[in-house]
Amino acid sequence: MSSRGVLIATDSIDSIDFDVVETFGRSPKTPPIHIDLQHGKFIKFQCKCFTDLNLTKCECKFEGSDSPLLGAPCSTSKIVIDETSTDDGLPNEISAPYEVPQFPIEQIEKKLQIQRQLNYHYLADKHSVTGDFADESVNVVDHELVPNFQRVSISGEDTSGVPLEDLERASTLLIQALEMRSRYMSISEQAFPTTTLRFLKTVHESQRFNKIQYEDRKSIAALIRKISLPMILLPPRDHPIHPPTETSNPWDIEFPSDTNYIIKTVNGVFNIFQSEDAKEPLLPNYPKLKDFCNDMQIMCTMIADGPLKSFCYRRLCYLSSKFQLHVLLNELRELASQKAVPHRDFYNIRKVDTHIHAASCMNQKHLLRFIKKTLKNYANEVVTVTKGQQMTLSEVFRSMNLTTYDLTVDMLDVHADRNTFHRFDKFNAKYNPIGESRLREVFLKTDNYSNGKYFAQIIKEVAFDLEESKYQNAELRLSIYGKSRDEWKKLAKWAIDYNVYSTNIRWLIQIPRLFDIFKSNKLLNSFQDILDNIFLPLFEATSNPSKHPELHRFLHYVIGFDSVDDESKPENPLFDGDIITPENWTDDENPPYAYYIYYMYANMTVLNQFRKQRGLNTFVLRPHCGEAGPVQHLVCGYLMAENISHGLLLRKVPVLQYLYYLAQIGIAMSPLSNNSLFLNYHRNPLPEYLARGLIVSLSTDDPLQFHFTKEPLMEEYSIAAQVWKLSSCDMCELARNSVLMSGFPHMMKQHWLGPNYTREGVAGNDITRTNVPDIRVAYRSETLLDELSNIFKVHQHPHAIAESP
Repeated sequence: MSSRGVLIATDSIDSIDFDVVETFGRSPKTPPIHIDLQHGKFIKFQCKCFTDLNLTKCECKFEGSDSPLLGAPCSTSKIVIDETSTDDGLPNEISAPYEVPQFPIEQIEKKLQIQRQLNYHYLADKHSVTGDFADESVNVVDHELVPNFQRVSISGEDTSGVPLEDLERASTLLIQALEMRSRYMSISEQAFPTTTLRFLKTVHESQRFNKIQYEDRKSIAALIRKISLPMILLPPRDHPIHPPTETSNPWDIEFPSDTNYIIKTVNGVFNIFQSEDAKEPLLPNYPKLKDFCNDMQIMCTMIADGPLKSFCYRRLCYLSSKFQLHVLLNELRELASQKAVPHRDFYNIRKVDTHIHAASCMNQKHLLRFIKKTLKNYANEVVTVTKGQQMTLSEVFRSMNLTTYDLTVDMLDVHADRNTFHRFDKFNAKYNPIGESRLREVFLKTDNYSNGKYFAQIIKEVAFDLEESKYQNAELRLSIYGKSRDEWKKLAKWAIDYNVYSTNIRWLIQIPRLFDIFKSNKLLNSFQDILDNIFLPLFEATSNPSKHPELHRFLHYVIGFDSVDDESKPENPLFDGDIITPENWTDDENPPYAYYIYYMYANMTVLNQFRKQRGLNTFVLRPHCGEAGPVQHLVCGYLMAENISHGLLLRKVPVLQYLYYLAQIGIAMSPLSNNSLFLNYHRNPLPEYLARGLIVSLSTDDPLQFHFTKEPLMEEYSIAAQVWKLSSCDMCELARNSVLMSGFPHMMKQHWLGPNYTREGVAGNDITRTNVPDIRVAYRSETLLDELSNIFKVHQHPHAIAESP
């Protein structure tokens, strides 16, 4: 066969039926061969490519492309009928009734799949524009965006497999639960999935629902007035993959004018008043404690409902089985789609470590090298005060009878081992290098004698490693304990003075649940003191930024709040609306988990409304939830948190697990951390959650305690892939989930995932950036739509199934 032309087998040119002609290709740069399997003659087109089956015209674009759709304009379209032989002198007779393929059929089929994938993206690009503008101005025909793959379809009116009465009851309860979460998310300016939101609107069309995006919650549609039409119509493939490099000072933040509002607490929740004499708050819209308690009671009754548990369990099993069938039918198609994408693979797609603590974000070898280097370079620097006497770094080590030569990783003793399983107290002790709390204070604290100098240096080294990797990002947790009013001021000053900033890092503020310890040490009088120390500085910085310049700048890079501590501590998980208010909580007993979460959520809700009114970024709630302890923690997370960390106990509560799926709540999971503390690796539910379609991502939690390599996130992925036999598509889906649920700015995500990433289904996926095949995204989208349709169809037409013939 000639490498410069294409061959078509036919009796005559006039008999060619191009609807039934089959196409084959030798290589991406070799034109396709068109063969009529019933004849033995060939037509050779003397052109370098073949894009149009019209024999008199070639519509190729430019020279040297690997894609037939992007080939060079032909110098000729002359047709030569060759009835004897080909240029390559094939050994078989042309008059033979069939052609023996020169390549295995599987290889030919794989190349065909790649060619179709390229053709599909070319057609899709012609209809694409960027951002939300596309939603308003361009009508894309749905079938042009839906990839071709093998689907599993369940026919019949009732596809749930449960009695109609149980189905109607389950539908009513699930919709009630989804409406509850939608209300809590809308009030607090947190995100809720648009697909589920559309179904909820059909139930209560009069109810106002807000579509919220991350951080500034603004899409690029807001920029349309500032840019030209050609820029708006820029196809996604021309939208830059890497965000523009920041050259300006990251702390050069715009300051809105001061308001001088009066800030007061009402039953533990801060509110804004116009003046000292005003009786009505300006932002009264937040769930009251009594309403929250009622909603908790409803949810707890719901998760214990027998028929609902059976329904949700059956649906979850169905989702698992459906995914297994999808993999069996489409695994090769997904792999072919990934192979068709140039330059993109798992190593160079964006990943976000969605759950990692700043104090343990380095591995043990990194910490050891840093301690040795610091001891060598800053030996005579005063770092602490012991019994009223100043001590230099060298004196601290001399008091422990240690030198730099003596230090080893084993001596640091910061790595978790088999002795930390179900022993959270021993795990916390691992934060102290060499068992010395003094070393933790010197190297891993922001508030110490040296004002966190060494901690800032090691954080910047970790940030530099992330920047070097280019595609890895992290959301580091910094602690605010609520012990004193100036904690926020010190933390902001630490970040700005030492310029602890990176485009690859954003901050979450973790609030440990340690009131009982502070109270026993007489640091606080009541629980209200913790709330005052945590939230009052934030309200003051929002109201009067010029009086708190450093905190105002720092908050621009804070994305949310986390609640941390040992969840397995004994507590009373439920309480009613008559529970004492924070100012009256003066007992030494620690408040329950739900009490902490409610007051964090309520104050954050008012703060978000205030900051949104002022044009500032808002925050999200992303607590540790469901790692251990009672399942009521997961109910709190469902109602009030945008995302959660861990979520292991969902495997025991099918109703909540199904609701987390329907509401697409992000779950940051850390299998290596869980393996050392609460759950053996092979029992971790992450692969089960992923198969069912929950939004899960891999995270490291504490690299200092659990990881060995310089890239702990890649270590987490590699172990998960080996143990659970995850495919390349699964790993890329996990990475895409991590970006979606992260708090990085919307504009940055557009570069990472594609300018249309907020759209539903395949329209929101750009395989050239995410390496997630459209087949997988379409499967996830269609499956979610099916589940929601089953529930809402019954709710809207309760007798439709019963009356159907």
